[in-house]
Amino acid sequence: MSGALRFKAKWRHLNRRHPFLLKTLRSVMIFMAAFGGAYGFLAGALSSKSGYDPQNFAIGISFLFALACVALATLSMRMRWLRKSMRKIALHNEALLDRNWELKESEERVRSLFESQSDLVVLRAQDGRISFANDTFCSYAGKSDEQLIGTSFSLPVLEQGEDATESRGTRIHDQRVETTLGVRWIAWRENLVRHHVNQPAELRSVGRDVTDRAEAERALSSARDHAVAANRAKSKFLAVASHEIRTPLNGIIGMSGLLLDTPLTPEQASYAKAVKTSGEAMMLLIEELLDFSKIEAGKIDIEHRPFNLSALIEEITELLAPRAQARNLEIASYVDERLPVDVVGDAARLRQVILNLAGNAIKFTSNGGVALIVEPGIWPDEVSFLIRDTGIGIAPDAQVRIFREFEQADERIARDYGGSGLGLSISERIVRRMGGRISLESTIGEGSTFEVSLPLRPSDTAGLSSVIAPDLANKPVMVVGKQTIGGSLVARRLARWGAQVCETSEISVAEALLPERSWHAILIDHALGAARARGLAAFALPHAARRIAVFTPAERHDLRPDEIASFNGYLVKPVRAASLATRLADDTPALVPGLQNEAEADAPKQLSPKSLSVLVAEDNEINALLMRSLLTKLGHRPVVCINGNEAFESWLSAEMAGAPYDIVLMDVQMPNLNGVEATKMIREREAERSLPRTRILALTANTLVEDRYACFEAGMDGFLVKPLDRDKLIDALASVIPVSNVAA
Repeated sequence: MSGALRFKAKWRHLNRRHPFLLKTLRSVMIFMAAFGGAYGFLAGALSSKSGYDPQNFAIGISFLFALACVALATLSMRMRWLRKSMRKIALHNEALLDRNWELKESEERVRSLFESQSDLVVLRAQDGRISFANDTFCSYAGKSDEQLIGTSFSLPVLEQGEDATESRGTRIHDQRVETTLGVRWIAWRENLVRHHVNQPAELRSVGRDVTDRAEAERALSSARDHAVAANRAKSKFLAVASHEIRTPLNGIIGMSGLLLDTPLTPEQASYAKAVKTSGEAMMLLIEELLDFSKIEAGKIDIEHRPFNLSALIEEITELLAPRAQARNLEIASYVDERLPVDVVGDAARLRQVILNLAGNAIKFTSNGGVALIVEPGIWPDEVSFLIRDTGIGIAPDAQVRIFREFEQADERIARDYGGSGLGLSISERIVRRMGGRISLESTIGEGSTFEVSLPLRPSDTAGLSSVIAPDLANKPVMVVGKQTIGGSLVARRLARWGAQVCETSEISVAEALLPERSWHAILIDHALGAARARGLAAFALPHAARRIAVFTPAERHDLRPDEIASFNGYLVKPVRAASLATRLADDTPALVPGLQNEAEADAPKQLSPKSLSVLVAEDNEINALLMRSLLTKLGHRPVVCINGNEAFESWLSAEMAGAPYDIVLMDVQMPNLNGVEATKMIREREAERSLPRTRILALTANTLVEDRYACFEAGMDGFLVKPLDRDKLIDALASVIPVSNVAA
């Protein structure tokens, strides 16, 4: 079968190639067959030897006629089949013609699209010659397509941009080229395409004019550079301005503090306190402006170090307690015991945020109090800090803008309470920088609640809790006092420890309940009145083993010994959890009347320091006088120099004389030779002579990170920020005193 198919294929191929030859051959064969047949028939019929029989002849003729009819019928059927096939072929040809027309139309449409679009399109053969170029490319090249096709023309490249290749092999790059329209930036996309199977691939390049985008990016980059430069200039200006403002503030606050240590009339003391308070308020404003500038510049760094959560909150509460108690407000804290003891985070920034929120709560509260509550958040390793107050509240429309910079609730509040409007904005940005969130709920006239939620994972090196909870399971404890924030938080903590808490604000109710059972302890708030508290404590003698008074430090100093005779223990507001646990523990002996108060009992003994030889490098006369006076009052021997050269020479002279300085307080910005250069000279001298390292502390008004790095790189050991804090100065000097020279 395959041989027959091959023969037919060859025959058709021969027929297509030599149709005339085959037609002639077919005609000759037909003629020879017809002639031979007719001749043989006639010759046989007319021959004398043929034995002609008319009957047989008629039969033969009839048979031949029948064969002819069969042949004609077969030929007719063949012709009908051929006509049907021809109709099919004609219909197929019409479909092919329509499809061909559609393809041509599509090709024209695509070509017109290529020609009309704004992108540059060019096809190049493997040798780099152009096989197609659209009108846009021709207009940019300044030549017609007839002039370009077959050439290796390329637009002159002035600058080559970045080059990249996609995963599918498409090359992407930018070029700055010279065109008839001027210098333009073209973004090219190049890849290989194959139009026909038997033809080689061509390089298709599609370019888009991105001059406007490139110019915008360059303008944006230039604007960014200018903004960075302006930001640096602003930071430098703020640093200089901060230094220049802090320097006189250091004198104002420091001298007013020294003045308050001298004998003054009540009027003079009032004036001196006003000066110091004003200076501290101005210092707070400067700190807020600098913090806001750091946050805007993105220079705020978040540390990740372990710290004790309860200790931090209680320290903040005690720090704010004098301010709250001066306004007759309660302030208390509560840290949920489900939280880890130590967490990892930035304790300094967290302290700043909570101090700001709690300080605002005190400022805007006239009655009631402020509560600092720390609880587990809604997400794992999340801690929620709640700062609640009973203040004036914030209107709903003001809550939307309260976290914007330089914004306050309304003009009346800004006029009545003051403030820059930066505190909440700074706090909100710090919280966001730490990965947390801050929210507000407030009702006019009822108070506000700020919630700060921060991710603080437990520390891997978490130690034991400083609070050992007493065994108060099912033990009755009575809390008697006004319905205040502090009392409610104490009752809440006692309930967490398992105690059966009875909380009341009425003396009569307490006296009625005391005889009903034996009480483990009774806590009596001294705010009920000295006489009433004393009488209730005397009444509770046979009914309560522990009778604990609760009062503020100011109330404690005003108490007479007979007023606490009926008590065998007391707590100082704000109440620490550790102190409360100690007073209620079963193994804690009862305190005898007249014992010093809790703060005095827990405080370490004061140490009398050794007299130190201190070198002070300070160019400002007032600050130099302040440093000399402070150090002299503390029992030290100061030597003051006005610039870095004098400081280095004085240090060198003391070293050569065998009486080196114990510590150097070095101002950073001084004429002739600044503190950083003077410190480098001292360290180089120590290295050359193998001398003991002298402790050098920087005296600076600059708080930027760059300034601190510069000081540490120069060899300084620490910082004292102006305005100088007396307690921080004492701590810095105490760190220099050897333990062997400290007397108890």
